[in-house]
Amino acid sequence: MTTLETPREAEPAAPPPLMRDRQFRRFITAAAAGKLGTQIGYVAIPLLAVTTLHADAGQVGLLATLSTLSFLLIGLPAGAWVDRVRRRKVMIAADLARGLLLASVPATWLTGHLGIGQLYAVVLLTGVATVFADVGQQSFLPALVGREQLPAANATLVGMDALNQIAGRSAGGFLVQLISAPAAILVNACGYLWSAAWLTAVRKPEPAPVRKPGQNLAKEIREGLAFVAGRPVLRAIALASACNNLSIQVSVTMLPVLFVHDLGLSEGVLGLYLAVGGLGVLLGSRAAKRIGPRLGQGRTLWIVGLVVAPFGFLVPLASSGWGLWPAVLGWLLTTFRVGVNNVIQVSFRQRCTPDVLLGRMNATMRFVLTGALAIGSALAGAIGEFDGARAALWAGAIGLALVWIPIYLSPLRTMRDWPEGEAQ
Repeated sequence: MTTLETPREAEPAAPPPLMRDRQFRRFITAAAAGKLGTQIGYVAIPLLAVTTLHADAGQVGLLATLSTLSFLLIGLPAGAWVDRVRRRKVMIAADLARGLLLASVPATWLTGHLGIGQLYAVVLLTGVATVFADVGQQSFLPALVGREQLPAANATLVGMDALNQIAGRSAGGFLVQLISAPAAILVNACGYLWSAAWLTAVRKPEPAPVRKPGQNLAKEIREGLAFVAGRPVLRAIALASACNNLSIQVSVTMLPVLFVHDLGLSEGVLGLYLAVGGLGVLLGSRAAKRIGPRLGQGRTLWIVGLVVAPFGFLVPLASSGWGLWPAVLGWLLTTFRVGVNNVIQVSFRQRCTPDVLLGRMNATMRFVLTGALAIGSALAGAIGEFDGARAALWAGAIGLALVWIPIYLSPLRTMRDWPEGEAQ
């Protein structure tokens, strides 16, 4: 007698690879164009201040502070505004604004009237546009790829960003040597304009913005703050990331002063050193997809941080000749941890936040994290002015050695997966 087998339920088909999606390819191309220009400017702008305008350590610190100060000034209301409008249009407008602002620097330089005051104004206003661009990008991504594809999409974005760090920062240093810092900044401006052009080609429909009756800007900002502050896991991510950003910015701000001014190294060497950081982020973003599922997503954050912590103390030991190599290793491993964290933390934040709160959650996080960059820049300038660039690097190394502690003291310590729905 034969028996009939119960038919098995068909397993859901795996989603197609993201790079087969034309709209995502256009989006990632736009992001790559903008990020490449950003990384060139990341090197060219402080070098312009140091080599062309003869800025001292305090002025370089102020320049870096102004580039991120906008997140403290308008970061929170920007999230509420982004939740009210179509996010793709916000990103296009921000790219156009950044491109035109940066193009004014080489234009003024050609006339012989470029001064540190204009550079301060440009980086401040460019930072305002970056607030809207960054919040818009992180809030648009779930609608573009779907929530199940967010880890893969974020890994692609972080990897692309890392490649641009490698190419852009090394190119930035050599472009300054070959064609001058103002010309390198013009390349930065063109990157933003090219990004805006590609974003106009993205045709993915966005959900219509939803506003509840009786809502106002202040109430919407409070909702975003309460959402992040009311979840222990999000609080831990915010605190750890803020400590990381502050500490790494203290180091990065003083690297041009140490390398070019104190050690007499070339701009190209500085660009290559910073490009190593991009390689570290790339390796970390690729490793996150393997390490996270094996160790557990939350556990990976503190385990990798603890293992890497001692190597950060090699960075302040940088010197000319062979003495530079230990600092290169320390910088590579420090940024490897950053790459791992970026993929896991951003994916977690996006997956556990309702669509109607994405802009405000991202803006709250960016307010905290980029605000920490502004504080780190100011702190670096103060330490560098009174005790030298190397003292600032030691302060940054101490902070970087401690960033895993808030994760360890939170529920993330034992978490293996991202929670679905509302964060705990």
